[in-house]
Parts: sequence; C-alpha cells; structure tokens
Amino acid sequence: MKVLILNGSPHAEGNLSVAINELKKTFAEEGVEVERVDVGNKNIVGCKACFACGGLKRCVIDDLVNETLPKFEAADGLILASPVYYASPNGSLVSFCDRLFFASKFDKRMKVGASVAVARRGGCSATFDVLNKYFGICGMPVASSQYWNQLHGAAPGEAAQDAEGLQTMRTLAKNMSFLMKAIALAKEKYGLPSVEDPIRTSFIR
Repeated sequence: MKVLILNGSPHAEGNLSVAINELKKTFAEEGVEVERVDVGNKNIVGCKACFACGGLKRCVIDDLVNETLPKFEAADGLILASPVYYASPNGSLVSFCDRLFFASKFDKRMKVGASVAVARRGGCSATFDVLNKYFGICGMPVASSQYWNQLHGAAPGEAAQDAEGLQTMRTLAKNMSFLMKAIALAKEKYGLPSVEDPIRTSFIR
C-alpha cells in the first residue's frame, strides 16, 4: 500500500508538517509507504482550460503536476494537506489540484482520499470542505477520522501541543490504511464497479 501526501504549506517544517509527520508515523506502523510532495513552496499556475490534456494525457504546462501524475496513478491513497488562508486552502495547492485531477485521465475510482487542514484558529472546516470536493467527483472514497481532520497552532511547531488534533491524525491514518487494504481485497474478489456511459446535461438548451 502507498499513500501520496501533497503538502500545501510553503514552510517545509511548519505546523502542517506536524500533522504530516504524525500521519507518516502511523502509516509506517500500518505497513503503508508514504511519499510527500511539497507543493506550497512552488510557483504553480492555475489551469488554462485549454483541454490539451485530453490528448496529451498530461498537463500542457510541464511542471511539478506532470511529475506527480505517475505517483498519483501508482498510489492507493491521496492526502491533500493545506494551511488555512482566509478560510480556504493555499492557492498553490488549489491550482495544483485543479490541474492534477483534470490532467489525470487514468481511473481514480476506489483510490482513497483524505484532507487535512491546519490553522491558528478558524477556517479549517471550509478548507476541509473545498479539498474533499476533488475526491467526490471521481469516485474516490473519503477516509474519515474521529473528528474533522484539523490541527491548530500559530507559531512554528505549536501544533504539536494539540493532543486531540494529533490523535485525529493517527486515527485517520489507521482508518485510511484499513480502507485501502479492504478495497484491495475487494478488487481482487469482485473487481471495480461497472461504469455506465457518461450522460452530460446542461442548464442551457
């Protein structure tokens, strides 16, 4: 089993890393490999809506998104981790995810997704909601924990004092590990659900 974690913080060892390290420690105990990709400290531009990825099977903007595509395809799970900026995820992470999900033309069904938000005080729930939308549109089950996946801290490292938040991270990693393993067994026995031909409707006629 392998989990890919996208780190949306521009600070390599900020409070979001406290959450990520707690996740990594628990995943290791569960026998799950983890790879972290730092996104928040990169210059990531948004999607141009050129639709070239439909033929290229990659983004026309050749940067970290294209480097991450094969890692996403090989992973059993994906975690989107972000600091809170104005009650929303980091803009670089959102631009990255817009292009990563749109350019990834492989089947993402039954890859397990989860989101993590870190803030001084407020905005975690709104950030959590935005990030989970990426999973819901492409058939990815969302792993849950004992609480919404959030950690609190202001000064660097302060989030390590959030005992409940750290426990939430550990529970998330355990639940996600179980779900990935269960899905792998189910795929061996039953395969993936059948897929209907897509139906596209519009509000404009």
